[in-house]
Amino acid sequence: MTAGISTASLFQRVLNEDALPLFHEWGVGEAEVFLTSFCEYEPRFAKELAARKGNVHINSVHVLNTQFEPQLYSAHPRVRADAFAYLEKTMRSARVLGANYYTFHGLARIKRTFSEDMQRTGAATARIAEFCAKFGVQLSFENVEWAFYNRPGIFRALKEFCPNLKGTLDVKQARISGFDYQDYLNEMCGSISHVHVSDLTAEGKMCLPGRGAFDFDRLFSRLRDAGFTGCVLLESYAKDYGDLGELKTAYEFLAEKAYRYS
Repeated sequence: MTAGISTASLFQRVLNEDALPLFHEWGVGEAEVFLTSFCEYEPRFAKELAARKGNVHINSVHVLNTQFEPQLYSAHPRVRADAFAYLEKTMRSARVLGANYYTFHGLARIKRTFSEDMQRTGAATARIAEFCAKFGVQLSFENVEWAFYNRPGIFRALKEFCPNLKGTLDVKQARISGFDYQDYLNEMCGSISHVHVSDLTAEGKMCLPGRGAFDFDRLFSRLRDAGFTGCVLLESYAKDYGDLGELKTAYEFLAEKAYRYS
């Protein structure tokens, strides 16, 4: 196992093009790049990031979900075509960065008219995964409270339509959804691409890994027992810490755990 940081942890603090050199300076080996605006989906922006990332390996890319991911499932051909045009830019960018995975939310559960049609959604997800694979990137569905994969069982159902689908385990989102993260881990077992982690104080306040009450030894032990050898990425909100040095310390905490349980 390895450890890394998502640039989402620096959202509105440090821009992506400055975050990766900072990670290099800190000795961070792995990162997820959280692309947050339409201009950042352009391959020319990815080339700038690649030129500045130093020794940091880009494990995965992530996008701001509502900008185009739900529209990939649209029945309207023009809406869907525009969404796939942005997906293509993102995949070309992922290829420039050397990313193996695309952390994906898919449909957002934000309308009263939302329909959970597994047949239609599963088939569409398979098409999206095949599209990403053309660029050497694997689609990785993340468990997210407000998105399609909001409870255990969804991933298993999607795998019936998309056998090569990967999963991104997010312990924070599992907590918000009201399920034990192990329920998600169990159904993703054998297909987990990477993991997103944060911590929680005894009072229920989010914080950086190593500063709260979350049992990381249990998590890393369970991941090892599941045969997981990928990257555990620190993904916290920028408001969860003060000085940037605290983020480096949290990464080092995760890196020590990853080394111990590998």
